[in-house]
Amino acid sequence: MRLWKLAAASPIVRGGLTLSAGLIAGNLLGFFRVALTAYLLGTHSAADALAVAIGPIDTLNSALINTMIFAFVPMLAASEGAERVALFRKLNRVFVRLFGLLAACIILLAPVLIRLLAPGLAAGYVDTAVIILRIAALSSVAAGTAALHVAFLYTHRRFAATAFYQASLNVFTIGCAIGLWRTAGVYGFAIGYTLGACAQLAIVYGASRSRLKAPRTPEPYVDWRELLAKPGSFLLYAALLGLNVIITRAYATHAGTGMAAAFDYSMRCLNVPLAYLINPVSNSLLPEIARLRSRSQLRQAFRLIDKTIALVGLLSVIACAVGIALRTPLIALLFQRGNFTAQSTRLVSAVFLGFAPSLVGWSLLELTSRALFALDRPWLPLKAVTIPAIFNLGFVLLLRTPDPRWIGVGASLGFLIAFLVLFVLVEIHRRRWLEELAGESRPALETV
Repeated sequence: MRLWKLAAASPIVRGGLTLSAGLIAGNLLGFFRVALTAYLLGTHSAADALAVAIGPIDTLNSALINTMIFAFVPMLAASEGAERVALFRKLNRVFVRLFGLLAACIILLAPVLIRLLAPGLAAGYVDTAVIILRIAALSSVAAGTAALHVAFLYTHRRFAATAFYQASLNVFTIGCAIGLWRTAGVYGFAIGYTLGACAQLAIVYGASRSRLKAPRTPEPYVDWRELLAKPGSFLLYAALLGLNVIITRAYATHAGTGMAAAFDYSMRCLNVPLAYLINPVSNSLLPEIARLRSRSQLRQAFRLIDKTIALVGLLSVIACAVGIALRTPLIALLFQRGNFTAQSTRLVSAVFLGFAPSLVGWSLLELTSRALFALDRPWLPLKAVTIPAIFNLGFVLLLRTPDPRWIGVGASLGFLIAFLVLFVLVEIHRRRWLEELAGESRPALETV
């Protein structure tokens, strides 16, 4: 009872609990969404078309959301009242146009993009993938704009409206897939996905509307380089990280019918432990690291990072081992019904075997990179995150095997190598950073 009262009195604790509830709801509904996809499409070519079109948009939207929140929560939090509202209006005006331009480019270039994203897709389903990509591209405008409102709401410690983005997305995707199946077929998934993103935008817009009614004041001057540099670096990092998965999915289309869908089912299974390993830990770790950096306590920040990496590393290895050992019965339990046959279970199980180890390298790379961003050291993560895509591309070009067990191996090894390189680079630079900090502090002490 005492703990409950303490939680109720703390907006930070309430926010953490609300975000955790949203994460749980989103993942539970996500399983229903994937199970419905498996039931209706199995591992046929239509499932491949859906995977190669929706998958990259999902990655893009996630990158936009994380970038907007990461870049602009601190900037908005540094302002108050009407000044904060004026800054938000400026950000909203600039970035909504950029999101619209991005969506227009995807829609216009959809045929070219599908040829790049799915070079081995069955010829009869290329047009299907193009239409799905064009429908889903509209969701990026809604997702990016909603993320700006989420950043604004975070500065007011309003979390309830922002916590259920993934849940909203999955509810509408499930509803439209079922309701429109007879008339729209596989396109119902893309329609529902886009409507879900629009619904979440409506929710966060409504939640922030009352706080945006402050008297209009002149918009603050923000240099365009400052406006784009921080989100640009984080967006580049997220894009390079997602490129590793995109390369693997593209390679899967060459391996045969159903391979891209099997990879997508495997990735959806992996996303659940990955989300729980990264999001709760980083959400609590990054503010503490930023606080220690502002106090010039880098040694304590590195000690905290080391302990967290060791814990996440242990948990990710255990989760990976359990997932590999139980993959076939779990996949059968979750998906084997309707058009998802026993053959589909064997196919997804084989793909999962090679891709599951990416959980270890991916989670450790993400956690270390986010910690370095919080320390205002973005260049090391940006250098390291180029490794997975380059290694994976070389791996699949050299291997060229249709064996499903090898489809995700390049991605898994790429993530692990990138983390090891980043870890070594941090160790090399750590002493220099600490010496630089000591050198900056010494003149201040001498003056005193």
